[in-house]
Amino acid sequence: MVYKWCVVPQCTNTTISSPHKLFVSVPTNPKRRKMWLRLARRDPKSILAHTNVFMCEDHFNMEKDTINYLKYKMGFSQKILLADEAVPTKFHCQEDRRSLLPDAGPSREVFFKRQRIDIVTECLRRHSTTTHTESLQNDDMIQEIIEPKGYVIYIIQMSKAVQTTCQNKSISTSPWKVSTISHFTSPINIKPCHLQPLKSEVVKAVKRNIFLVDEKSDSDISCFESGLLSPFGATSVKVTDSDSNVTDTNENIEKLQCLKNTLRLIEKKPLMYIGISKECYFLIELLHRHTNINREHILLCLKKIRLNSTFSELEDNFGISLSYASKLFLRNLPIISSFLKPFIVNLDKNLIKRNLPIAFRHNYHNVSCIIDCLEIDIQKPSKALHQALTWSEYKKGNTVKYLISCTPNGLVNYVSQGFGGRASDVTIVENCNFLDGLQQGTCILADRGFKHLEQILHEKGIKLLRPPSVNAGAKLSKTEVRQTKIIASLRIHIERVIRRVREFHMLKQHSVINTDICRVLDHVIIIACALINLQDSLIK
Repeated sequence: MVYKWCVVPQCTNTTISSPHKLFVSVPTNPKRRKMWLRLARRDPKSILAHTNVFMCEDHFNMEKDTINYLKYKMGFSQKILLADEAVPTKFHCQEDRRSLLPDAGPSREVFFKRQRIDIVTECLRRHSTTTHTESLQNDDMIQEIIEPKGYVIYIIQMSKAVQTTCQNKSISTSPWKVSTISHFTSPINIKPCHLQPLKSEVVKAVKRNIFLVDEKSDSDISCFESGLLSPFGATSVKVTDSDSNVTDTNENIEKLQCLKNTLRLIEKKPLMYIGISKECYFLIELLHRHTNINREHILLCLKKIRLNSTFSELEDNFGISLSYASKLFLRNLPIISSFLKPFIVNLDKNLIKRNLPIAFRHNYHNVSCIIDCLEIDIQKPSKALHQALTWSEYKKGNTVKYLISCTPNGLVNYVSQGFGGRASDVTIVENCNFLDGLQQGTCILADRGFKHLEQILHEKGIKLLRPPSVNAGAKLSKTEVRQTKIIASLRIHIERVIRRVREFHMLKQHSVINTDICRVLDHVIIIACALINLQDSLIK
């Protein structure tokens, strides 16, 4: 980069001290060059005619003095082009010239500050008189229609929120009176008006008196309707809104309507919205009785798990604030989990045998459970240690890993607590209490990833059944290939269970759970597995 410095005396800008500023080359034309240097108070004789000198952008109005300033800023032009008549006009660096500049000096700052204060004061004053101004504008419209005919108007508007009496009087008074009383739930009553013309010589002199009287009420809407106010039979409607309580009431009504719609949809399609079939919907009432949690709050938690709705959506669906929805979810989830956990039952070996599917009965009647692991993506933790513990080399991301087990007929009988994605399948089995619930002589069906678990299970008298291992460069025999296919066809049941778990969108692989919700993720998967056991059987 070529080193450039500003030729204006007392200006210290250079390409080193101010690398983001533009430096404009002083013209080589002798006449323009001399004018530029004199404006900058630099002696033209002190600089050689062929020397290339520069002035920084602080001394120009770049938008007016350049031709392609906008294109240069947007990157469409590589070089800034000055207008032919451009000259330096700003010299803030020279103290004796600051007071001569139109935008310099503290007095201008004080002026602008006072101007801003006056603008804010005027806005506040106008805001406080908005209601009265609207009433006056509407009355002026009525007066413009009526004055040419010379009629006197008495408009009485009464409402539960505000009682307003508007009177327009002329010099000659004639009894034309229009009165309307409207209530929040009652229709508009219109009384006919009797017109009496006035003398034409006194129509021009009109005097208007408006009296506003406030009165407490539940409604703030007053309507006036008449087809006699204009020769064209036009209708005029006047709405006065002076009580914020009605706005709050409307918002509450809207929230209640949203809540009713949400509850109606959930009751119509509970399996879609909360993961419970219609036959088991009575479970919500049981939860309410045993946990004292509001029914709507239970549905909020289950809907969050099933559809992974954002708290903003739940705010709209249930008519509560976003922070309160988050608080309800985190507070009630452990209670719901403890109530539903008994539905994940570790069945007896003999009971499992009596309900074996046909595919297991011939050669695999000793199989009591099928195991596998599932991973759920989470947000990247802030601490480096947590990042390392949750990094999954298989998924290439930060995950939480769970061991899940099901019986041969597809009933979930165990789900572990969460482990970091770094943990292997064997490590999870060793450190959770899954093996404590197994009886001797049982058989576990797993995939190839659990091959190092065989020695641990052998010590406990448990048999591990998995597909044969494949060594590098070796081929499987026909018997091993046949056995691999059979075991894969039997292991499909645990894959179908995991697929049902993934139907709860919060437990999808790429749902990317927020770090604040990770602490209750164990409760989420327990609730999901319990509700899966209440759904239709996997084996038809």
